[in-house]
Amino acid sequence: MDTILEYCNQMLLLVGIVFILAGTIMYVFPPKKINSFYGYRTASSMQSQQKWNFAQTYSAKIMMLIGLIFAFLSPTKGLFKTNETNDTILAVGVMIIGSMLMILVVEKALRKVN
Repeated sequence: MDTILEYCNQMLLLVGIVFILAGTIMYVFPPKKINSFYGYRTASSMQSQQKWNFAQTYSAKIMMLIGLIFAFLSPTKGLFKTNETNDTILAVGVMIIGSMLMILVVEKALRKVN
């Protein structure tokens, strides 16, 4: 009998869950003050407290959304019958693209914040 995990790219599912959890933690417990240890830290997000506050909540929402997309895409193994190596390569590639996409979206939104 097959289990649902046999049809999922488990690495992609795990990355999705990690993104959802990290985004949720950042959304519920955002760093209050600009710092160089925790939070969404870029030159533009650290320009002012207003930009910092916006970047923390917005990036957390985007991170959770990307995590949901990753989890939604994880059953692709059932469609393509891939092996573990290909699953890992796909998961790492999607994670890198998702992270870059998150940064691009948040940075574009930060340009609109005064």
